[in-house]
Amino acid sequence: MKKYEQFAQNLKNTLIAKGYEPKARVIRDELNRRHFGKEISWHGVARWLRGEALPEFDRLRTLGEWLEVDLSELVEPEIVQKVEQKISIKDPYFEQSAASYKDDYLFRIFTNLPSEQKKAVREVIMAMHKAYRAK
Repeated sequence: MKKYEQFAQNLKNTLIAKGYEPKARVIRDELNRRHFGKEISWHGVARWLRGEALPEFDRLRTLGEWLEVDLSELVEPEIVQKVEQKISIKDPYFEQSAASYKDDYLFRIFTNLPSEQKKAVREVIMAMHKAYRAK
């Protein structure tokens, strides 16, 4: 079995085990919520599920984090090693971009909340801001 086909099977099995439908739109939506960088289309994800392609290393890492699995459960050890090597390379803008991504992600979550929950979040933030400024 080729590495692409093996990845596709591992991904489907992991999704099912985690309670997700092994469908491209499900993966696309969940991954785009969590991944910093260009969004992926459902066509790209469908290629993963058909065993025609592998995700880029950064998307593979995000996929593992989302599904809470070690990457070795999805791909071969050589690929895991390449992902880890890429992660270990220091990017001078990584921390800044990661922080802005986290803020962006939280803001997207916030904007999707019902209005009553948004109001509660705003009140908590304002109370924390007021307490912080008082120090």
